[in-house]
Amino acid sequence: MTTPTARCPALFIAAPASGQGKTTVTAGLARLLRNQGKVVRVFKTGPDYLDPQILAQASGQPVDQLDLWMAGEAYCRQRFYDAACEADLILVEGAMGLFDGEPSSADLAALFDIPMAIVMDVKGMAQTAAALVSGLVGFRDDIHIAGLIANACGSQRHRELIEGALPSTIPLLAAMPRDPALSLPERHLGLVQAAEIREDLEARFEAGAKALEAAGLLDALSALSPVTFTAPQEQLAAVKPLLEGHTIGVARDAAFSFVYQANLDLLEQMGATLRFFSPLTDSRLPECDALWLPGGYPELHAQTLADNGAMRSAIEAFYRADKPILAECGGLLYCLETLTDYDDITHTMLGLLPGQGAMRGRRGCQGMQTAELPEGPVRGHAHHRSMAEGTPEPIGHGRRQRHPAPGEAIYRQKRLTATYLHLFFPNNPYAVARLFSVSPACCEPQHSEAFTHATQ
Repeated sequence: MTTPTARCPALFIAAPASGQGKTTVTAGLARLLRNQGKVVRVFKTGPDYLDPQILAQASGQPVDQLDLWMAGEAYCRQRFYDAACEADLILVEGAMGLFDGEPSSADLAALFDIPMAIVMDVKGMAQTAAALVSGLVGFRDDIHIAGLIANACGSQRHRELIEGALPSTIPLLAAMPRDPALSLPERHLGLVQAAEIREDLEARFEAGAKALEAAGLLDALSALSPVTFTAPQEQLAAVKPLLEGHTIGVARDAAFSFVYQANLDLLEQMGATLRFFSPLTDSRLPECDALWLPGGYPELHAQTLADNGAMRSAIEAFYRADKPILAECGGLLYCLETLTDYDDITHTMLGLLPGQGAMRGRRGCQGMQTAELPEGPVRGHAHHRSMAEGTPEPIGHGRRQRHPAPGEAIYRQKRLTATYLHLFFPNNPYAVARLFSVSPACCEPQHSEAFTHATQ
């Protein structure tokens, strides 16, 4: 039987480090092509929540996170194949520096033979930018560097100095001007959420699109050869309707927005009905059998959460009724007794779980881990700038990807499961179904290898 294939031009936007302007360039390029009537499918490398929100608004298309360890090769291959069947161009935004992490952005690009454009902030350098790019090109022989996008370029002369120093095999694809109107606003966990600054983002997208068009990036794109994307030889297993007839209430507002679209899709594929609600503004829960309190920015809205006594009472009654609740990161903080924000003001939270949450400085915990749950292992990640103290004895800890030390604590009180870990549900649908099921024994307690195929 012949494996299905699809061909589509693709470009991987990478950088030597974080903060070089990858998202600015990717969003501007997606908007430029969208304005020309093209269908652009954008992917984000790694477990990022904020960049995909930005890129989805810029492209007008859903944005999936792709990570070879967390999601698995078969999952990534299926997403690329599906996109290639419908898109005029595929864009992939990398994470951190292109060789950082295991697996790295370069690993993903090499596996699928996607050419990489290096975005580099060239402020304060000229010929050195060419030297750095040359070093990146020569570091591995299994990747193809399509060229350099010089970001924050100060002048035409600045561009000429960089371009003149580049070897003939590394073209300067574009030079983005040094303009604050093009950059995207940030806060302590990354970019500001798209929904908070939608109109401002629109102006920045359009400015970025115009700058990239003026810089001649479209000419470089026209020279890209289509990439052949192959469907996985082992098709992803059909999802069983393990949550048929179940309704899951999902917190979704400015305080709780760190949600993988893949997680929502999987719950619905398993037969669940999703009902979204806002702990900030709603006074009662939707009719539901289980709750999901995802991560987000509860620390920025702690007073509003504390003041919404009706919602706090509703969630407490739900918990007392011994119904399933999954609380991740920001959801964990919401479930504690108190939360102290960056202004050192302490706010009353739900009190479902003993303990006090507090924000801390720029340093925090991050990294890939496997949540070792009684229902089964589920891969995910942690990324937070807070700490929880006075909590009960955990039922387990996350297993770090490449370090023997225990990872994030996992708490279990009645049917509440709370942890700093953000879970990637497709990694083990059976475990997730058991987490949310009213009768968890009805779901098979096994690991779904058909959904994992992950790099060990």
